[in-house]
Amino acid sequence: MKRKSKINRRAFLKNNALGAAVALATISSTRAETTVKPFALDEMTIREIQAGIESGRFTARSLAEQYLARIDEIDRRGPAINSVIETNPDAVAIAELLDQERKSRGPRSPLHGVPILIKDNIDTADKMMTTAGSLALAGSIAPRDSFVAQKLREAGAVILGKTNLSEWANFRSSKSTSGWSGRGGQTRNPYALDRNPCGSSSGSGAAAAANLCAAAIGTETDGSIVCPSNANSLVGIKPTLGLVSRAGIIPIAHSQDTAGPMARTVADAAAVLGALTGIDPRDKATNASRGKSHTDYTKFLDAAGLKGARLGVARNFFGFSERVDKLVNECIEAMKREGAVIIDPANIATSGKFDDSEFEVLLYEFKADLNAYLASLGQKAPVRSIKEIIDFNEKNREREMPYFGQDIMIRAEAKGPLTSKKYLAALAKNHRLSRTLGIDAVIRKHRLDAIVAPTGGPPWPTDPVNGDHFTGGSSTVAAVAGYPSITVPAGYIFGLPVGISFFGKAWSEPLLIKIAFAFEQATRFRRPPQFLPTAELK
Repeated sequence: MKRKSKINRRAFLKNNALGAAVALATISSTRAETTVKPFALDEMTIREIQAGIESGRFTARSLAEQYLARIDEIDRRGPAINSVIETNPDAVAIAELLDQERKSRGPRSPLHGVPILIKDNIDTADKMMTTAGSLALAGSIAPRDSFVAQKLREAGAVILGKTNLSEWANFRSSKSTSGWSGRGGQTRNPYALDRNPCGSSSGSGAAAAANLCAAAIGTETDGSIVCPSNANSLVGIKPTLGLVSRAGIIPIAHSQDTAGPMARTVADAAAVLGALTGIDPRDKATNASRGKSHTDYTKFLDAAGLKGARLGVARNFFGFSERVDKLVNECIEAMKREGAVIIDPANIATSGKFDDSEFEVLLYEFKADLNAYLASLGQKAPVRSIKEIIDFNEKNREREMPYFGQDIMIRAEAKGPLTSKKYLAALAKNHRLSRTLGIDAVIRKHRLDAIVAPTGGPPWPTDPVNGDHFTGGSSTVAAVAGYPSITVPAGYIFGLPVGISFFGKAWSEPLLIKIAFAFEQATRFRRPPQFLPTAELK
């Protein structure tokens, strides 16, 4: 399994140019409606998959084969969602070995034989590349598994492939189009193909929503798990910083980066989260999770979890859309009916006061952390520094920068070391305003279990000319604080998904999962995508 395949970098780039050109050509085109055949595994939960294996209805091998066939049918053809950047050539063989192991020793965990897709910034020491969607890393095979990949394999999950993403996790250009990468082209939203899947975990969001896997793994610095979950009617869990190791994940910033699950149900997301936790010597931030993490978060699922829960409504994240406000207000009323105690408003007074300092910290850390990651690849690294990436992009403008540039990368390259006073002051400001005077202060003042807010607006039309059209959202305060956040489907506007977020203090995942599950069970908003060519606006 650890055997490396030899990839001719020049041949890969040449072949990729044609594939990317085809993918790029679909960005602005509106296709005629495509008939998508029903799929036997549509909306199947992890628990149902395990029951099917136990009964003999499925094997791990048959599941892998079915999901791979579905990827070929609707991701690469048909509506061409373009969410999977690469499939694992060993997936079926791995699944077969797991079937044999189940027969001889029993299942390793609830994920045994379960097909999972992971984002293409998460290292796997196998035949798949890890590129962050960039042609600059074409042919790069990680020397060892990321901690996330290692934990998934230990749990018996089948890593089915890697998902497309906003290139460099959407930290290349201030004018970017989410879901686009030089290597993978544009990912489309399965609810309306001309709409954006949001980023940077766009492929993970679109793939999980379209039932191309049982669940997916995304990564977030600020919004990159919860936004694509919002846009694709998924449950997304952005964990407390340090609950899940970042070792072997192409970074933006160590003060905010984390991986987390994206799934169709709270139960599935909780099951995957438990498989990812643990102390990792390669990521010292995980030391703080000792005694605070769990290997089974499904034990916190409680359909009555809203009864008596004190929830504060952060009204300062409302107001960007009348329709979103109405929808989320209806969700709040539903929570009241389930016995929740609603404190309204419970605003975070510091919100918006650390946007500039957040960006400053990200610029400093991106340069330091990305250079450190590239150094970890050793002598075979295609590029060795952010400066070499910038130079590569300039030399390959037609393929790497057909729509937007790299102003963020250039600004990051200009930054000094992490000992700089400006960086240290910005980081301290971020933590003071998002933690002490932010989430912690509001929870303490109102004695809250969690804070509630709209996750974001419905997905916008993909627009490579003008870039993204974000309307609003609530991801920043939990992201900057390094605190947990869970988004759950909250309904639809013109058939386009919208989510609601629950966030709280550090290590409060058990409580948030309990609340999120109860809300999900009371409302059951999630419905599968119909792969419409455009939103139904009638």
